[in-house]
Amino acid sequence: MEEEIDRSRAFAKNVKRIVVKVGTAVVTGKGGRLALGRLGAICEQLAELNSDGFEVILVSSGAVGLGRQRLRYRQLVNSSFADLQKPRTELDGKACAGVGQSSLMAYYETMFDQMDVTVAQMLVTDSSFRDKDFRKQLSETVKAMLKMRVIPVFNENDAISTRKAPYKDSTGIFWDNDSLAALLALELKADLLILLSDVEGLYTGPPSDPKSKLIHTYVKEKHQEEITFGEKSRLGRGGMTAKVKAAVNAAYGGIPVIITSGFAAENIAKVLKGLRVGTLFHQDAHLWARVVDTTSRDMAVAARESSRKLQALSSEDRKNILLDIANALEANEKIIKAENDLDVAAAQEAEYEESLVARLVMKPGKISSLAASIRQLAEMEDPIGRVLKKTEVANGLILEKTSSPLGVLLIVFESRPDALVQIASLAIRSGNGLLLKGGKEARRSNAILHKVITDAIPKTVGGKLIGLVTSRDEIPDLLKLDDVIDLVIPRGSNKLVSQIKNSTKIPVLGHADGICHVYVDKSCKVDMAKRVVSDAKLDYPAACNAMETLLVHKDLEQNGVLNELIYALQANGVTLYGGPKASGKLNIPETKSFHHEYSSKACTVEIVEDVHGAIDHIHQHGSAHTDCIVTEDKEVAEIFLRQVDSAAVFHNASTRFCDGFRFGLGAEVGISTSRIHARGPVGVEGLLTTRWIMRGKGQVVDGDNGVAYTHKDLPVLERTKAVENGH
Repeated sequence: MEEEIDRSRAFAKNVKRIVVKVGTAVVTGKGGRLALGRLGAICEQLAELNSDGFEVILVSSGAVGLGRQRLRYRQLVNSSFADLQKPRTELDGKACAGVGQSSLMAYYETMFDQMDVTVAQMLVTDSSFRDKDFRKQLSETVKAMLKMRVIPVFNENDAISTRKAPYKDSTGIFWDNDSLAALLALELKADLLILLSDVEGLYTGPPSDPKSKLIHTYVKEKHQEEITFGEKSRLGRGGMTAKVKAAVNAAYGGIPVIITSGFAAENIAKVLKGLRVGTLFHQDAHLWARVVDTTSRDMAVAARESSRKLQALSSEDRKNILLDIANALEANEKIIKAENDLDVAAAQEAEYEESLVARLVMKPGKISSLAASIRQLAEMEDPIGRVLKKTEVANGLILEKTSSPLGVLLIVFESRPDALVQIASLAIRSGNGLLLKGGKEARRSNAILHKVITDAIPKTVGGKLIGLVTSRDEIPDLLKLDDVIDLVIPRGSNKLVSQIKNSTKIPVLGHADGICHVYVDKSCKVDMAKRVVSDAKLDYPAACNAMETLLVHKDLEQNGVLNELIYALQANGVTLYGGPKASGKLNIPETKSFHHEYSSKACTVEIVEDVHGAIDHIHQHGSAHTDCIVTEDKEVAEIFLRQVDSAAVFHNASTRFCDGFRFGLGAEVGISTSRIHARGPVGVEGLLTTRWIMRGKGQVVDGDNGVAYTHKDLPVLERTKAVENGH
């Protein structure tokens, strides 16, 4: 998922003076050598900031590690064969620091000189800061440098430090370069301190642990007791523990601090744009977040626990929950409509696209329609625990393949608040826990619908069965929970679906585009063709199953049918774009791309040779959603139906029929163009998996010697008969 602007980081727009600390793990790569590419990218960012008028102060680690690498090389070159057989002695840390400091500064001078930026080396020791005159002079010197656009490069002068050893003594005013950076930020009155590390920021546990979660804003009262640190830095002194200590000291001294990765390109620039990267430390952080709140994992675990309680209910009890929800929706129709009207008004005021506003509106009769679909769903056969296959494995050993809920579903959808109702009812019918994240444009509608639905769920199951995610910030964390969330279904734009697919290990079910075609063959009935084409485009232009491309047999241009179809669309306000053949003949603008979802009163028209040309066009430019042929030639129709590789293929019927409710599925969570698990409108069955139930009489395998396999198929009783027979 892309980073987004974080309101808690609005202060970044007023930052002028910035201290950037680069950790040892960022500066050096394998073997202690300089990570030239990574460090070069950071220098480039700092040079840009310098030219943009920012006052940049750099604190750099890495001298000791770099010096050690150079001295070991020199030691190796000067060693005899006999010397090489002896155990390698540990190099003096202070000597390493002295050698490394000059090498590190030489790199910075060379790199920044290429960018026309002047740098100055500033080596300091802990004891120096005990002198008030030193601190005053330091401030004046740095101020003069910054005025001349010079970047001071600070490092602790480990070579002459009075510490026992640069990696062991943690006493004094500062004790490493992290605490030095925090001290400098306070002394030099910086507006921001950025600590660059080898990880994204501060996590609730070791970053390598998949259960660890990135903390976006550190709240001391909440996080100081619950964080578990991993190992310290592989190269530096204190790793994340040292950074957190330094960050807390600076933040509570009034300097905002962000710990983020120095490995990611442009992270410094992203921080200054107020984007949510890394972990923020701020003295007011406790005012922005509750000390005790519900995490994404808590929501997912609660949904799973509630789903198990739901599955334990009888079929009749689950049916009654749905009927209660349908009644509750109708009883609260006025308040639901009022909240929806506020969302629509806000969307119009914000000048959202017409297609988005159209999906947002809950038209008169919508609540009644939703209630009717829920009741239809309630009356359907209970999908949970249905025996799909029954086998006698051996005498007295019976195996059943049964339907079972998937577990916990995460549905991310845009605009359409009615989708919340459909998805929630399907989740309940299929026995699944559910997490929902709707678009911000439907915030009020989603909130009231969620409340009405969860209030109707009995306390024996609990309203946590259906969790409503209210912040987009939580989505990245949810997408990491592949151990508690079983399926993600995104409903929305191509961009949304693509982002989610690229951001999670959890299986994703859905479609990115709805490029639906209607092909009108030469043997069509003209009136039927006009009806089908008009309905496919105009019934609901913003829907994913609306026609986006009209393909017409070449003969229909000569006999005038093409013009009749075009007139039928244009008379109803449809804007037409043509392919290379159609644009010139119809005098309409040529489309930039056949693979385009208008989601409005617009579509593309193209002329094809025959049914095979139409099929080729659909396979090349379509999205495998829904495609239709209008023809009276049954042979041509069968070719189209067999060969078009889409989730739904129709003959003489509008593409708008591709819908869970219209298919008799009761409702749908979405339409899938995937080829695994579920395809087309996904109703209850698409939210189920299978389990194997075996009933025996003490049989054992014993190397397959103690059992005679029969593998005989047995008849599967209908559920009512099975219940009557006690199965």
